[in-house]
Amino acid sequence: MLDKLAEVEKRYEQLENLLIDPQLLSKQREYSKIAKERAELEEIVTCYREWRKVEQEIQENRELLQENDDALRDLAKEELSVLRTRKEELESRLKVLILPKDPNDTKNVILEIRAGTGGEEAALFAASLFRMYMRYGEFRGWRVEVMNSNPTGLGGFKEIIALIEGRGAYSRLKFEGGVHRVQRVPVTEASGRIHTSAVTIAVLPEADEVDVEIDPKDLRVDVFRSSGPGGQSVNTTDSAVRMTHLPTGLVVSCQDEKSQHKNRAKALKILRARLLEKKQAEQRSEIAATRKLMVGSGDRSERIRTYNFPQGRVTDHRINFTLYKLDRVMEGEMDELVEALLTHYQAEALQATG
Repeated sequence: MLDKLAEVEKRYEQLENLLIDPQLLSKQREYSKIAKERAELEEIVTCYREWRKVEQEIQENRELLQENDDALRDLAKEELSVLRTRKEELESRLKVLILPKDPNDTKNVILEIRAGTGGEEAALFAASLFRMYMRYGEFRGWRVEVMNSNPTGLGGFKEIIALIEGRGAYSRLKFEGGVHRVQRVPVTEASGRIHTSAVTIAVLPEADEVDVEIDPKDLRVDVFRSSGPGGQSVNTTDSAVRMTHLPTGLVVSCQDEKSQHKNRAKALKILRARLLEKKQAEQRSEIAATRKLMVGSGDRSERIRTYNFPQGRVTDHRINFTLYKLDRVMEGEMDELVEALLTHYQAEALQATG
């Protein structure tokens, strides 16, 4: 581990020198790439440098134990106890920091929420989940922009797609993909019986042009008139866009904006994210073929979480984690849930690396 950390520090220092090179300042794209790599290494290097400082202080205090002065020796013993605890903390942190990074962790997120089984109640829960993620985004200082939505007459969504921009968006939301089950008495239920409905969520890293190149010849773009719930006209011009990627057959529609140009740009963003997800899913399948069990396969058919309103609990089935704070979670207070998932998968990754 120490050899790897020394290599990381050496690379960090090389990047720092490159960033002050006057020739690089004129090459904006190259400069941004190097600045990004340096920022990604900064936390590891800071932690490693603190570990080295603590290690040096431990050595100095060990030497003080050889002194004849009793008071000095007692002070050194006391100091050593604190320093050893700090060293252990830093070593645990470094083990996590040098784990192979998910290349998507620094990306923004395309969040797709779709009502599954349960009709109107599933659509209403889709709206509740969207609000939960929007509130969570507000707490973390992220920007949430609706890309496309298919609302129902009662205020639910058959589908809603949003772009979430901000530091750590994908790294904190990547485990949200899957089937979310809700158990509650629907507002549409007169007899007060508890219903079970489902909503599917896809969490896609936003892809830029470098990740996914799309040949304009591979696109068919159809324009049509936007329509709202019940088919009533929202727009009198053909501003809605349906984009088809001919090689894969992927289709994306966007109609939330009044401008055809804006809908087209949003559709392209969603399409690019879906193509990146498709490419990465194919790579994961190849890896899975050589392994019996794959951690974090992202299989969306799997039920990952249950929200039980009568009992006020939310349970994540992947890690057997239950919180009796459903009302707070639905208000966007998701950190406890997210941290539990991150800790679990980090522990698995550490175990896998031995």
